[in-house]
This record gives sequence, C-alpha cells and structure tokens, in this order.
Amino acid sequence: MANKVFIDGEVGTTGLQIRERLLRRDDIRLISLPEAQRKDRAARLEAFAQADVSILCLPDAAVHEVAPDLKAMGARVIDASTAHRVDPDWVFGFPEMAAGQRDAIRTAKRVSNPGCWSTCAIALIRPLVAAGLIDPAHPPAISGVSGYTGGGKSMIEEFDSGKVEGSFLYGAAQSHKHLPEIRLHGLLKRAPVFVPSVGQYAQGMAVAVAMDLNRDGIAAAEDALRSAYAGEAFVAVVPASVDQPRVMPQRLNGTNRLELSVHGNPETGAATLVAVLDNLGKGASGAAVQNLNIMLGIEEGRGL
Repeated sequence: MANKVFIDGEVGTTGLQIRERLLRRDDIRLISLPEAQRKDRAARLEAFAQADVSILCLPDAAVHEVAPDLKAMGARVIDASTAHRVDPDWVFGFPEMAAGQRDAIRTAKRVSNPGCWSTCAIALIRPLVAAGLIDPAHPPAISGVSGYTGGGKSMIEEFDSGKVEGSFLYGAAQSHKHLPEIRLHGLLKRAPVFVPSVGQYAQGMAVAVAMDLNRDGIAAAEDALRSAYAGEAFVAVVPASVDQPRVMPQRLNGTNRLELSVHGNPETGAATLVAVLDNLGKGASGAAVQNLNIMLGIEEGRGL
C-alpha cells in the first residue's frame, strides 16, 4: 500500500522539487488540494489528518500558525522552514550529523529539515569540534556562495526580472537566519562570523570554513571528517584537487550529495575546509525526501 504524503506549500520552490521527486514513485500517493483550498484551514487540516507524513514548505510565520494543531493531532511532519531548527521538541533532520540521529528521525513525530548553508557548515565544523581541532568558544569564520534559488521566491523573481544583476554579499551584520542552528548543532559556544554571497546563477553552493592549523592539523582535520562520515551514501570526503584548484559550486546539481574537502598550505598551516552541495537537493528538497524515507521505513536513497 502506498504511503500518503501531503506537501503544504507544494507550489513553492522547495515544494515543487519535492513533488517532482515523489511523483515518480509508486510507493507514494500525494495528497493535493485544489488551488482554491490551498489556504483553507479546514481543508489543510483534513489533508494533514489523512497523510502518513506531511511536509511543510511554508514561511516561518505560517508554520508557527499551524504547528500547534499538528502537535495536537499527533501528525508526523517534516518542516522545511527555519521555524523549528533549534527547537528541542523537533528532531534536526540531518541523519549523517551524529550517531543516533538517523534513529531519532526514524521514530520522530516532528522533524526540522536543516538549511543549505547550515548543512555545509555543520558537516564541516561539528566533527572538528568533537576531535578537539576547533575550540567551540572560538569558532572559525565561514563564507560561501549560493545560487539565487537559495533566497526563495522573492530572490528568484528579482534575478529573473533583471532587478538584480551580478553577485553580492549579504548577511554582513551577522544576523543570518541559519546562525542559531549552526551554533547549536555545530557544538559551538557562540555563533561564528558568517558572510554568505549570492552568485548570478540559479543553483549550487560552496561553503568555506577558514582555519589556522599546523601541518599535522591539516591531515588530522581530513581524518576527522573521513571518520565522521565513513560509510555514508550521500556525504563523502574527497581529495583536494591540486591541478584543478577551483571549487565549482554547481558540480553536484541534481544530486542529493554533499562533498567535503580539506585544502591547506602545510608550510603555514592555513587551511580551508570546503563543502559543496545542490542547495535545492541535499540543501532542501533532497534532504526532505531522505528524511521522509527514513520516517516511513523506506530505503533511504529511494527517489534520490
């Protein structure tokens, strides 16, 4: 029997990507509402009640409005917004993050999908904090570039309409919405300095964590990452390329993969840890489908 899934917000950027992945599967039956009922509270609550798992692809405010009802009815939910990423009553949906995380997702009623920036940052930072290579009281600086689809509907419209031309930095005031989850799940005592940028392309992300290490520390950082993600299907540590030193943020587009690499100068100990993913794949809709599979007891990579 097919599992029933309701995507609340299925016409948004992330919702459309999730829907596209699930429509191809014969083990999933999507519950969809007519356009006229997509904002109808009673119709939505009925869809939540029918679904085995629902996925929220809504703005934070809309999620907060419906969350108490979902909790009261005991619905199983994946929230793709930022609303619950540091809420202890929600399981953080990054199965590769730590031992036991996948099991916690499997049995959870409420799972919060991580953000694209935070998936990259946490994947790089957390194992190094655990290994004693990063002092949690003195986190390293983070930078990176994302395609403009990472900014959601409004930013997509800005680029598509020509209102915005070229790349730009943002979040320099250190109030980026992903900072709380990076701090908490990165095991940090304070938020890192984080300056992201948007490129003039649609999709793909590369994140860099700058560190000051010695010769042995660069090798130890790579060893810590390899140990943390050994055997994982969607997270891999890859060698830093010497002959092709450019990091291409679009190279994993269309996949649910996250690739990590350690670059550095052994002479000085200066190091850069790099993460690459598709901000609409492992950074959003792919991660949601992966969590859905885990919650339903389906093979984790199905549809990915």
